[in-house]
Amino acid sequence: MSGLIGKKIGMTSIFDENGKNIPCTVIEAGPCIVTQVRTKEVDGYEAVQLGFDDATEKSATKADLGHAKKAGTSVKRKVVEFKGFDEEYKLGDAITVEHFNEGEFVDIAGTSKGKGFQGVVKRHGFGGVGQSTHGQHNRLRAPGSIGAASYPARVFKGMKMAGRMGGEKVKVQNLRVLKVVAEKNLLVVKGCVPGHKNSYVIIRK
Repeated sequence: MSGLIGKKIGMTSIFDENGKNIPCTVIEAGPCIVTQVRTKEVDGYEAVQLGFDDATEKSATKADLGHAKKAGTSVKRKVVEFKGFDEEYKLGDAITVEHFNEGEFVDIAGTSKGKGFQGVVKRHGFGGVGQSTHGQHNRLRAPGSIGAASYPARVFKGMKMAGRMGGEKVKVQNLRVLKVVAEKNLLVVKGCVPGHKNSYVIIRK
Protein backbone atom coordinates (compact mmCIF):
# COMPACT_ATOMS: atom_id res chain seq x y z
CA MET A 1 0.00 0.00 0.00
CA SER A 2 1.58 3.25 -1.14
CA GLY A 3 1.11 6.39 0.92
CA LEU A 4 2.63 9.38 2.70
CA ILE A 5 3.63 10.57 6.16
CA GLY A 6 1.58 13.45 7.53
CA LYS A 7 0.94 15.62 10.55
CA LYS A 8 -2.50 16.07 12.08
CA ILE A 9 -3.44 19.75 12.08
CA GLY A 10 -6.88 19.50 13.70
CA MET A 11 -10.58 19.05 13.00
CA THR A 12 -13.14 21.24 11.28
CA SER A 13 -16.32 20.78 9.26
CA ILE A 14 -17.42 21.54 5.71
CA PHE A 15 -20.74 21.54 3.89
CA ASP A 16 -21.40 19.20 0.96
CA GLU A 17 -23.47 19.98 -2.12
CA ASN A 18 -26.66 18.98 -0.26
CA GLY A 19 -25.98 21.36 2.62
CA LYS A 20 -25.05 18.58 5.05
CA ASN A 21 -22.39 19.47 7.63
CA ILE A 22 -19.54 16.91 7.48
CA PRO A 23 -16.94 16.62 10.28
CA CYS A 24 -13.44 16.28 8.86
CA THR A 25 -9.76 16.22 9.80
CA VAL A 26 -7.09 18.40 8.20
CA ILE A 27 -3.69 16.74 7.68
CA GLU A 28 -0.45 18.24 6.43
CA ALA A 29 0.61 15.43 4.08
CA GLY A 30 4.13 15.72 2.72
CA PRO A 31 6.12 16.68 0.86
CA CYS A 32 8.00 13.48 1.71
CA ILE A 33 11.55 12.88 0.49
CA VAL A 34 12.78 9.48 -0.70
CA THR A 35 15.63 8.65 1.71
CA GLN A 36 16.21 5.03 0.62
CA VAL A 37 15.05 2.64 -2.12
CA ARG A 38 14.84 -1.03 -1.13
CA THR A 39 15.41 -3.55 -3.93
CA LYS A 40 14.90 -7.29 -4.19
CA GLU A 41 18.51 -7.87 -5.19
CA VAL A 42 20.00 -6.10 -2.16
CA ASP A 43 17.32 -6.19 0.54
CA GLY A 44 15.12 -9.12 -0.50
CA TYR A 45 12.02 -6.95 -0.95
CA GLU A 46 10.93 -3.81 -2.76
CA ALA A 47 9.95 -0.67 -0.87
CA VAL A 48 10.50 3.07 -0.72
CA GLN A 49 11.64 4.77 2.49
CA LEU A 50 10.19 8.25 2.96
CA GLY A 51 11.27 11.00 5.36
CA PHE A 52 9.10 13.84 6.63
CA ASP A 53 9.60 16.99 8.72
CA ASP A 54 13.11 18.43 8.99
CA ALA A 55 15.10 17.85 12.17
CA THR A 56 18.09 19.83 13.42
CA GLU A 57 21.57 18.44 12.83
CA LYS A 58 22.29 19.01 16.52
CA SER A 59 19.71 16.41 17.52
CA ALA A 60 20.75 13.85 14.88
CA THR A 61 23.20 10.98 15.18
CA LYS A 62 26.12 10.52 12.79
CA ALA A 63 24.28 7.58 11.23
CA ASP A 64 21.24 9.79 10.54
CA LEU A 65 23.45 12.52 9.07
CA GLY A 66 25.20 10.07 6.74
CA HIS A 67 21.89 8.51 5.70
CA ALA A 68 20.42 11.92 4.83
CA LYS A 69 23.58 13.07 3.06
CA LYS A 70 23.43 10.05 0.75
CA ALA A 71 19.90 11.08 -0.26
CA GLY A 72 20.95 14.72 -0.64
CA THR A 73 18.46 16.00 1.92
CA SER A 74 18.28 17.18 5.53
CA VAL A 75 17.76 14.85 8.49
CA LYS A 76 14.11 13.87 8.93
CA ARG A 77 12.17 13.44 12.17
CA LYS A 78 9.90 10.68 10.86
CA VAL A 79 11.00 7.89 8.51
CA VAL A 80 8.63 5.17 7.23
CA GLU A 81 8.79 2.52 4.49
CA PHE A 82 5.98 2.10 1.95
CA LYS A 83 5.33 -0.61 -0.62
CA GLY A 84 3.19 -0.62 -3.74
CA PHE A 85 4.17 2.60 -5.52
CA ASP A 86 3.37 2.45 -9.24
CA GLU A 87 6.10 4.93 -10.17
CA GLU A 88 9.81 4.32 -9.76
CA TYR A 89 11.54 6.77 -7.43
CA LYS A 90 15.19 7.52 -6.80
CA LEU A 91 17.00 9.05 -3.83
CA GLY A 92 16.04 12.67 -3.15
CA ASP A 93 12.73 12.60 -5.05
CA ALA A 94 9.82 14.44 -3.42
CA ILE A 95 6.31 12.98 -3.20
CA THR A 96 3.55 15.51 -2.54
CA VAL A 97 -0.06 15.40 -1.42
CA GLU A 98 -1.08 15.17 -5.09
CA HIS A 99 -0.40 11.44 -4.73
CA PHE A 100 -4.00 11.32 -3.43
CA ASN A 101 -7.19 12.14 -5.33
CA GLU A 102 -10.47 13.57 -4.09
CA GLY A 103 -13.13 10.92 -3.55
CA GLU A 104 -10.80 7.96 -2.92
CA PHE A 105 -10.54 6.10 0.38
CA VAL A 106 -7.46 5.91 2.61
CA ASP A 107 -6.37 4.15 5.82
CA ILE A 108 -4.76 6.35 8.47
CA ALA A 109 -2.69 5.06 11.41
CA GLY A 110 -1.48 7.07 14.37
CA THR A 111 -0.81 6.92 18.11
CA SER A 112 -3.93 7.59 20.17
CA LYS A 113 -4.00 10.24 22.90
CA GLY A 114 -2.51 9.01 26.19
CA LYS A 115 -5.00 9.25 29.05
CA GLY A 116 -2.87 7.92 31.91
CA PHE A 117 -4.03 5.41 34.56
CA GLN A 118 -7.82 5.07 34.34
CA GLY A 119 -10.46 3.00 36.12
CA VAL A 120 -12.74 0.37 34.63
CA VAL A 121 -15.69 2.74 34.04
CA LYS A 122 -13.72 5.01 31.72
CA ARG A 123 -11.36 2.35 30.32
CA HIS A 124 -13.83 -0.47 29.62
CA GLY A 125 -17.27 1.11 29.96
CA PHE A 126 -18.29 -0.70 33.18
CA GLY A 127 -21.49 0.50 34.86
CA GLY A 128 -19.96 0.53 38.34
CA VAL A 129 -21.49 -1.00 41.46
CA GLY A 130 -23.64 2.03 42.23
CA GLN A 131 -26.41 1.87 44.82
CA SER A 132 -28.47 -0.84 43.16
CA THR A 133 -27.46 -3.92 45.18
CA HIS A 134 -26.63 -5.01 48.71
CA GLY A 135 -26.54 -1.60 50.33
CA GLN A 136 -23.45 -0.26 48.53
CA HIS A 137 -22.86 3.38 49.43
CA ASN A 138 -19.26 4.30 48.57
CA ARG A 139 -18.33 2.06 45.63
CA LEU A 140 -19.89 3.90 42.69
CA ARG A 141 -17.12 3.18 40.16
CA ALA A 142 -15.68 -0.05 41.55
CA PRO A 143 -15.01 -3.03 39.23
CA GLY A 144 -16.74 -5.63 41.42
CA SER A 145 -15.58 -9.24 41.72
CA ILE A 146 -12.62 -10.26 39.54
CA GLY A 147 -11.89 -13.84 40.60
CA ALA A 148 -13.51 -17.22 41.06
CA ALA A 149 -13.59 -19.54 44.11
CA SER A 150 -10.84 -21.72 45.58
CA TYR A 151 -10.58 -23.16 42.09
CA PRO A 152 -8.97 -21.79 39.92
CA ALA A 153 -7.87 -19.49 42.78
CA ARG A 154 -6.39 -16.93 40.41
CA VAL A 155 -7.37 -14.08 38.12
CA PHE A 156 -7.47 -15.06 34.46
CA LYS A 157 -5.19 -13.30 31.98
CA GLY A 158 -6.93 -10.54 30.04
CA MET A 159 -9.33 -9.63 32.87
CA LYS A 160 -10.65 -6.10 32.28
CA MET A 161 -9.22 -4.01 35.09
CA ALA A 162 -7.94 -0.50 35.75
CA GLY A 163 -4.71 0.44 34.00
CA ARG A 164 -2.94 2.72 31.59
CA MET A 165 -5.22 3.90 28.78
CA GLY A 166 -4.40 5.31 25.35
CA GLY A 167 -1.00 5.83 23.77
CA GLU A 168 -1.50 2.86 21.44
CA LYS A 169 -1.19 2.50 17.67
CA VAL A 170 -4.64 2.84 16.10
CA LYS A 171 -5.64 2.51 12.45
CA VAL A 172 -8.86 3.97 11.03
CA GLN A 173 -9.84 2.45 7.68
CA ASN A 174 -11.78 3.72 4.68
CA LEU A 175 -11.76 7.47 5.31
CA ARG A 176 -12.91 9.39 2.24
CA VAL A 177 -10.68 12.15 0.90
CA LEU A 178 -12.83 15.28 0.68
CA LYS A 179 -10.25 17.83 -0.51
CA VAL A 180 -6.65 17.96 -1.70
CA VAL A 181 -5.11 21.44 -1.30
CA ALA A 182 -1.88 21.01 -3.27
CA GLU A 183 -0.46 24.52 -2.78
CA LYS A 184 -0.56 24.13 1.03
CA ASN A 185 0.14 20.35 1.17
CA LEU A 186 -3.17 19.76 2.96
CA LEU A 187 -5.36 16.68 2.88
CA VAL A 188 -8.94 16.88 4.22
CA VAL A 189 -10.52 13.53 5.13
CA LYS A 190 -13.98 12.72 6.44
CA GLY A 191 -14.22 11.78 10.13
CA CYS A 192 -11.66 11.68 12.93
CA VAL A 193 -8.06 10.50 12.99
CA PRO A 194 -6.18 9.08 16.04
CA GLY A 195 -3.68 11.25 17.87
CA HIS A 196 -3.33 14.76 19.25
CA LYS A 197 -2.69 17.88 17.20
CA ASN A 198 0.73 17.96 15.49
CA SER A 199 1.15 14.19 15.90
CA TYR A 200 2.47 12.12 12.99
CA VAL A 201 0.11 9.90 11.02
CA ILE A 202 0.68 7.33 8.28
CA ILE A 203 -1.70 7.65 5.31
CA ARG A 204 -1.99 4.64 3.01
CA LYS A 205 -4.05 4.10 -0.12
